[in-house]
Amino acid sequence: MSKSNKVFNLKDKLNDKEMDLSLCNLTEVPVKELALFTKATFLDLSCNNITSLPPEFCNLTHLVKLDLSKNQLTCLPDDIGNLTSLQHLDLYNNKLITLPVSFSQLRSLKWLDLKDNPLDAELAKVAGDCLDEKQCKQCATKVLKYMQVLQEEADLAREKRLLREKELERKREAKKREREAREKEARKREKAEEKEKRRKEYNAQVAAAAAVQEQQQQQKKKNEEKKSKKKNGHATAGKKTVAVSASKPCRSALVLLFELFLLLLLGMAILIATCRLTELRREDVCVALDAALDRGLTWAREQEIIVRRLLGNLSAAVKDFVESMQMSKS
Repeated sequence: MSKSNKVFNLKDKLNDKEMDLSLCNLTEVPVKELALFTKATFLDLSCNNITSLPPEFCNLTHLVKLDLSKNQLTCLPDDIGNLTSLQHLDLYNNKLITLPVSFSQLRSLKWLDLKDNPLDAELAKVAGDCLDEKQCKQCATKVLKYMQVLQEEADLAREKRLLREKELERKREAKKREREAREKEARKREKAEEKEKRRKEYNAQVAAAAAVQEQQQQQKKKNEEKKSKKKNGHATAGKKTVAVSASKPCRSALVLLFELFLLLLLGMAILIATCRLTELRREDVCVALDAALDRGLTWAREQEIIVRRLLGNLSAAVKDFVESMQMSKS
């Protein structure tokens, strides 16, 4: 019990099945202490300053008669309907405006007094005047039916609300599934695009590698052709060099022989002229030279035909040599 309330022994307030806590100047209900007295089925809390009942009050299910008249109650607990054994309820002269929907569960209620409360107009009309025993019994019956209607409407509203919530949840789930499906499709499309991109890059790399390889092969082939041409050119040049070098000695030998022959003729002509035009003609050398010259001229006349044939052969050889040189240059 709160320190603001009087401290007293509840056993002193118990008389048979009635717990009388009226006129105790209470502002709160000692629920924990009252719960220990389950045999007290009648609880009188009238003429106090109680403004509200705690939720735990609804656990006093053994109560059959409850007097809360002449207090300052502005509302009842939402679970007041748990007091299923309650048959008599006095709420006279409080500050109640409405009753909780669970009030409809007080199916054992036979007597109810709601007068002198600022009730809602519709509830006040249903409750009536509650001026006597009969009207209080009628008030209990009518208010229970009225609250049951409100309970049904509340249940229907709750069902509708639950249906709306379920429908909203279903729509949210559908949107979520649709969004997940779109995201899945987008991821699948991205994967496909990425795969296609990698495939194109791979094909491009393969094509580039093939092009490089082909270019290398072509370059290799060109190099081989160049080497082959160069090799053939060296071979041809070698042959030409050999031919030229072979022809050069022949030419040089002929020129040398011809020059020696001319020199010899020139020397002999000088010697003969000296011997004939000077006093040296009587010398033995000149005499022998003159004799040899005479014999040579005689022999030359005899060998004229042979010399001419020899010169013809020599001319043909020179001609063949010149033609071969021209062919090698071309």
